[in-house]
Amino acid sequence: MGMDTELIKGTLSLLILSLLSRKPMYGYEIATTVGQDTGGAFDWKEGSLYPSLHKLEKDGLIRGQWQGKPGERRRKYYHLTKGGRAVLVEKSESWGQLCRAVNQVLEKSK
Repeated sequence: MGMDTELIKGTLSLLILSLLSRKPMYGYEIATTVGQDTGGAFDWKEGSLYPSLHKLEKDGLIRGQWQGKPGERRRKYYHLTKGGRAVLVEKSESWGQLCRAVNQVLEKSK
């Protein structure tokens, strides 16, 4: 059975902000890193990743910057902004509370 995509959708921006708190990354690098970190459980496709990146950029939480040496393929590296870092802290706390609450119900239902 695959992962519930509705559950995953809510974590997408949280995970992107978390990954970018490590270092600036380009889109494909973000997708590969989350794949590696989750043992392949998360396989982000461009169709879900790039709309999220664009929304986070529009909201001022990340900043995209084109980089590349002349003659090489240019890549857009995304950087976490100060606002993005603040939202990451807030979302991480909310996620922790949500996980604890859901786990309490699940444990009592076994």
